[in-house]
Formats: sequence, structure tokens, C-alpha cells
Amino acid sequence: MRTSGVIHATRGLGLHDHVCWPYDDPAEFRRRVVEFLADGLVLGQQCWYVSEGSTDELLSHVAELGEALSSGALRVVSIDDTYGEGGAVTPAQQVATYAAATEAALAAGYSGLRVAAEATPMALGDEALDAFCRYEHLVDRYMAGRPFAAMCAYDRTRLPGSAIGQLACLHPAGGAGASPFRLYAVPGARVALDGELDLDSRENFARALERADLRADGGQVVVDGSSLDFVDHHALFALARAGGGDVVLRTRRSAPARLAELVGVPGLRVETE
Repeated sequence: MRTSGVIHATRGLGLHDHVCWPYDDPAEFRRRVVEFLADGLVLGQQCWYVSEGSTDELLSHVAELGEALSSGALRVVSIDDTYGEGGAVTPAQQVATYAAATEAALAAGYSGLRVAAEATPMALGDEALDAFCRYEHLVDRYMAGRPFAAMCAYDRTRLPGSAIGQLACLHPAGGAGASPFRLYAVPGARVALDGELDLDSRENFARALERADLRADGGQVVVDGSSLDFVDHHALFALARAGGGDVVLRTRRSAPARLAELVGVPGLRVETE
């Protein structure tokens, strides 16, 4: 089971978890990094800390985990070495890089890979932001099935709230105020939705659906909406269109089914669990 929804700390996260962590205070961000990586070490994952800065500077950020640094269980890695120097990422290529690192960690006897990445530089500018959003969902699909966990941190003093919202909504879990909804992967080539899909989230939801490139499973797109608190009719129509007109939304609430029937959403069936 993957952690989803709003979280207030980076402790207690599992082998497949994927967290967006916006921050204002660098010192607070580094505390969260240590929390996240310390748990990964307990779980037996190989851990990476990825950020801008010199090796000595990055080592100072995780100095209290020094024993893991000495053993090789924890590495500090330049952001340029991980994502390349400048420009937008190539989403599939970046996923392949982390997939190879995960498999290497497993081969070395670890339980998987865990990465805490200060990824702000990779989302600066419209083209880079779009590419990194696409990467975030693509790598989330990989994480749902393999033991790779990540904390993706974004600096609010360098990225506008609108950009952070676009990134945050493609993570299953995130810090408070990052996004009112989340679209993320679950095992079995499916996706899940949680939070609230209303007027305030309409624009970002349309972008997220396009970037996620929903895939049919057995001729249908199956969406787990069991943690969805609210959905309006605009979001239901957008979901049906994005799924090619053959979408099943599974929810614990009866309101979405009544709404879909009332307004007549073609290509969408709502099943109440």
C-alpha cells in the first residue's frame, strides 16, 4: 500500500512511496531529508541525496548519517550527474536511469533505492517544467511496482506556487497546501485520484491528465477514486475524454455516480464500492 494524501513529516514512508515536499526554509528541508533517508536505511534501501552544491557541502547536510556514508549505503550525488547538465529531462531516459540504479541496488543486496532530490533546477522554465511533470508521473508508475522511493523537494522561493502545484499533483503524497488533488499510479497499470477536484483544480487536472497519458487495462481505463473527497461534473467529463471514452471510476461515495448519471457523462461508468 502506497502512502497518499497530505503528510506533515517525511517519516514512516515505505519502499514504494513518492513524496512532493515544497519548502521555504533550507534548514527545515535538510531535516526532512535526513528523516526520509534514515528510514530508508532502516528498511535496507540504498540511499542517495541529490542536490546542487559541492560534495563537501552535500556531505555536511547529511553528516549525522555518517556511518551510512562510510559503508556506501548512503551516497551524495550532484544533480548534474543525476539529471544531466541544463535543459529539460527526457522523461523515459531519466526513468531508465533510476530503474537501472534500483536494480543495481537490489543486486548489491539492498532492499531497493531511496532518493531525496532537491529538484528545483530541473523545473525552471516552461519547457523544463512540462518535461519534469511528465517524468514525475512516468517514474511514479515505475515506483508502484518496484522498490524505489523518492522525496522530490521544490524551493518555493525559486518556483512559483502554480509550478509547484503542477508537480505536486503528480505525486501520491505531498506537504500541506501543495495541491488540492493527486493523480498517481497504483499496481496493475491503474491510476488513483484523491483530494478534491473542483473549480480551483480544473486547469491543473486537465494538465495532469494529459501528462499522465492514461492507458487502458483490458480495454478500459480503471481509476481508483476511493480516496477522492469531491469531484465536480467538469472533472468527470475531463476524465472520460482523457481515457478515450471508456473509463471506470471506482469510489466509496455515491455522489459521483449520481452526478455522472444526472449530467450524462458519455464513456464514464462510476462504480461504488
